Amino acid sequence: MIRLWILALQMSELFVSSVVHLAYGFYIFSTAVASDLSQALNDYFKPTVNIEMMEDEPRRGSPSVDGLPPIVLIHGIFGFGKGRLGGLSYFAGAEKKDERVLVPDLGSLTSIYDSWGGQVDYGEEHSKAYGHSQFGRIYEQGHYPEWDEDHPIHFVGHSAGAQVVRVLQQMLADKAFKGYENASENWVLSITSLSGAFNGTTRTYLDGMQPEDGRCMKPICLLQLCRLGVIVYDWFDIPWLKAYYNFGFDHFNMSWKKMGVWGLVDCLLGNTGPFASGDWILPDLTIQGSMRLNSHLNTFPSTFYFSYATKRTRKIMGVTVPSGILGIHPLLFIRVLQMSQWRHPPDVPPPYKGYRDEDWQDNDGALNTISMTHPRLPIEHPSRFVVNDSDCQPMQPGIWYYKIVEADHILFIVNRERAGVQFDLIYDCIFERCRKHVFRKTPPNSTQPTQFPVQ
Repeated sequence: MIRLWILALQMSELFVSSVVHLAYGFYIFSTAVASDLSQALNDYFKPTVNIEMMEDEPRRGSPSVDGLPPIVLIHGIFGFGKGRLGGLSYFAGAEKKDERVLVPDLGSLTSIYDSWGGQVDYGEEHSKAYGHSQFGRIYEQGHYPEWDEDHPIHFVGHSAGAQVVRVLQQMLADKAFKGYENASENWVLSITSLSGAFNGTTRTYLDGMQPEDGRCMKPICLLQLCRLGVIVYDWFDIPWLKAYYNFGFDHFNMSWKKMGVWGLVDCLLGNTGPFASGDWILPDLTIQGSMRLNSHLNTFPSTFYFSYATKRTRKIMGVTVPSGILGIHPLLFIRVLQMSQWRHPPDVPPPYKGYRDEDWQDNDGALNTISMTHPRLPIEHPSRFVVNDSDCQPMQPGIWYYKIVEADHILFIVNRERAGVQFDLIYDCIFERCRKHVFRKTPPNSTQPTQFPVQ
């Protein structure tokens, strides 16, 4: 009887979570469509006025933007870059705060390794191991063709996007891109993380990943519903819809044109595709998956690092609970509560030596706060906690400066009005740091990356 009651509660929670996530997805999609229609109608009825424009003279005292390193904003899971979802901005228009900001579109559910790539070459060994094409989408023109060590870039990554940037920097250091043998880690001037997924999250287990290995999914869970939806979406392969939003699995050839009906059945049964091989984002976001990834990633001595760790929890009489109701997005409130009460299954070995549930209870509804400060598993990287942004000036490269901010996971994206003044404060600080406080005084030297063992 007790088991039936627990099962009923679990199914009810799954139903509520599914409805909430579908409703939010529909809200985002409909908002983008409505915005595009409004813009199209406005352009159609707006009178055409031909005005001969003279080239503006440069404003006196204004610096030339041509010499400034671009700031590249990298979206997280289920995210999108410029050109997707019409005129909707993942970063809620933050890219307009600076004249040299790029917002590329990467795979929203692809594994962190598969997110990067001219024509994307995933590597022969990796492609064979995970059962997909070696070559992916063709990018005719890069966003910043002159990119090299003398023209480095600032990166700002939200959520999983922060880890994606770290993988890119390591791939540059390892000269993993064919035709770019001169690449190095010094192509990256700074990395700023906003709610970055450095060490995994216990939410993956709540959503359906098995805590035993962090690779497989439970038979009935939210992620299984997500898997079915993504497979069907990619199989129908509707051109205008895929151009509007793409999960990034084109290299798995899941279109009906290439796999047919029986291929769809095989995918749905879990025999083929990214979910069968584990070559998608969620395994990388488990604690075990993040440790596997982090074991190959370094913190480099010539790069500047800063991270904003977010939390929406507080302690009351020693118990971690959500810090209010109104300040947490409805999409995340249940998960904030569940993550604050998370207990690793007693019959399952802990993900690492020294693991404690209480260390992972503070969270923002998607990631645990301990995971967002800096890379710490399996090897802790040098870090420094700051209360005010001015505390880290002048900044030193090779150190993860981190600040804890009261916010849920999506406060600083999509909907600017939700964050209010806090939105401007945090992005103004990020862009000001990139422009005024992050620079190399001397040419970078090729030295060993900095790492410290966990105490």
